[in-house]
Amino acid sequence: MPRLELLRFDHAPALLAFERENRSYFAASVPDRGDDYFDRFDARHSALMAEQAAGLCFFHVLVDGGGAVVGRVNLVDVADGSAELGYRIAERAAGRGLATAAVREARGLAVAEYGLTALRAVTTLDNPGSRAVLARTGFVPTGDVDLDGRPGLRFACDLRLDTV
Repeated sequence: MPRLELLRFDHAPALLAFERENRSYFAASVPDRGDDYFDRFDARHSALMAEQAAGLCFFHVLVDGGGAVVGRVNLVDVADGSAELGYRIAERAAGRGLATAAVREARGLAVAEYGLTALRAVTTLDNPGSRAVLARTGFVPTGDVDLDGRPGLRFACDLRLDTV
């Protein structure tokens, strides 16, 4: 079973490979990161590590036994006991419950390690898998959102409630 690890500098090569290998798969359900993300990956990775060191975000990778990244779960925009959850699972690893397990683990870390009391998330309406993961992990819909011209939903999760 893959393990969730807090992002480190040495994850960069595996993370870049994960993003490249899954770019078109992800773009089918979430806005594409754009060419600049890949062209400036090293600088972006360093910036993420600085944000994490400052406690503004907590980035996690889901790593398989061979060291390959098969997913990521991020808690971003940390402020006032809250953060926004984002996650993605590699196409080759999808449909095996990894997203649900990783989000549940990230929820636990949010409370125990990062002192958070609430999480937010968004997903497009045409991503039923993501909506199902959020529902299984204690998130409830709170309203509509536009994600780069695509209709979506906002979700919230009160971490003070033991819902999963």
